[in-house]
Amino acid sequence: MIHAYDPRTGETFGEGIPETTDAGVDAAVEAADAAGVAWRTASRPEVLEAVAAALEANVDRLWAVADRETALGETRLRGEVARAAGQFRLFADVLRDGGYLEAIISVQADVRRMNRPLHGVVGVFSASNFPFAFSVAGGDTASALAAGCPVVVKAHPAHPLTSELSAEIIRSALPDPALLGLVHGLSAGKRLVQHPDVVAVGFTGSIPGGKAIQALIDEREEPIPFYGELGSVNPVVVLPSAAREGLADGFAASLTLGTGQFCTNPGLVFAPDDADLVASLGAAVAGSNGSAMLSSRIREGYLQGLERLSKLTLLAEGTQGDGEWAVAPKVFTIDLAAFAAQLPSVAEECFGPSSIVITYNDVAELVEVLGRLDGSLTATVHATDTAEAVPVAEALAGKAGRLIWNGWPTGVAVCWAMHHGGPWPASTSPEHTSVGAMAIRRWLRPTAYQGWPQELLPAELRDDNPVGVPQRIDG
Repeated sequence: MIHAYDPRTGETFGEGIPETTDAGVDAAVEAADAAGVAWRTASRPEVLEAVAAALEANVDRLWAVADRETALGETRLRGEVARAAGQFRLFADVLRDGGYLEAIISVQADVRRMNRPLHGVVGVFSASNFPFAFSVAGGDTASALAAGCPVVVKAHPAHPLTSELSAEIIRSALPDPALLGLVHGLSAGKRLVQHPDVVAVGFTGSIPGGKAIQALIDEREEPIPFYGELGSVNPVVVLPSAAREGLADGFAASLTLGTGQFCTNPGLVFAPDDADLVASLGAAVAGSNGSAMLSSRIREGYLQGLERLSKLTLLAEGTQGDGEWAVAPKVFTIDLAAFAAQLPSVAEECFGPSSIVITYNDVAELVEVLGRLDGSLTATVHATDTAEAVPVAEALAGKAGRLIWNGWPTGVAVCWAMHHGGPWPASTSPEHTSVGAMAIRRWLRPTAYQGWPQELLPAELRDDNPVGVPQRIDG
């Protein structure tokens, strides 16, 4: 049985949910696959908007259950439900626009190409840190349904009741409830990945979890694409010309947001060797508060990470806060040469409200070290002198999927231009995103039609273009 835990007390509540058997996984996948046949050619924008409306209409039920399981609070959780609904509405707009299909026609060669939904089921693994936006109601589910693919979600054990309620609400707005399956348990996740009707997998979680899923895929007779968002340290570079006002407070706020349980919290800060600047960064963290982490397992992982970092100099420690699983924010410091000598281990992600301030004296030396970092979802530059930033920006461009100027990495906008992915280990497929309009591309594949009769072509590729999608003709 999978039980819900209250992070504030560490105690279970509610009735346990049985782990899904192999037969249960098979039934969910096969039902989703059957429902997907009609879904691939159905008009989907209105359905996605209905899902969004259903989530919004049930926000009071959703946030209350999620708060018991996550201790994230009403304000955060209401906002996350709104974000989840916004993702479904965004993809309704993407479908109406039609550009995602990339309809291309070469008249002389009589070849026509467009993106089509994958034929089969998309398996989705929920994240621990976002019970709505990266879970059953999250971007993987929204983008896959938008593409025309049915989905089976493996619920995260940290919020099983939230997962069940989310699935119930989404299904109420779907033309066929079987389009969204939900399974529970570790063995169910393994069965899902290896089911022959599953044609792609989306995952948000840890590096070990991502590697385990890839290993399961490697055992399949037929390989499938795996879109995993894994670990990220999100380096922040403070250049000598950076404005100092508000810098330390911005850092502490970004570090401790969600008790440091965002994939975009700043885990590394490279700062000039300036005693006043470093002290201000430490003072801001010392004045911050921690709170309960999402699960005992995540808390234990954070404490193990702190033990690994304890060989560095502790710069500051915040207040632990209340709750059985509460932790304190911590920031450590080390100089650039010592940091470089301990790569790559010193720069491993410590999931939670911890960071390292690395002090440097020479920007050229800093650039060389930046080139040795692993990939991240984001990289940030603080500066006022744009010329000074050029070599740093070039080094970071090869290391991150999103570059931020004079800001902070936490907060991933759901918009057309967003890219939420990056070089390994940030993600398994850095050319793809798990947030924003282009997330739909993961669940599509191009098909070319050569010499095909007009009446047999998809409407999007016909000469009369009855659905009015953008067409590229002879380049």
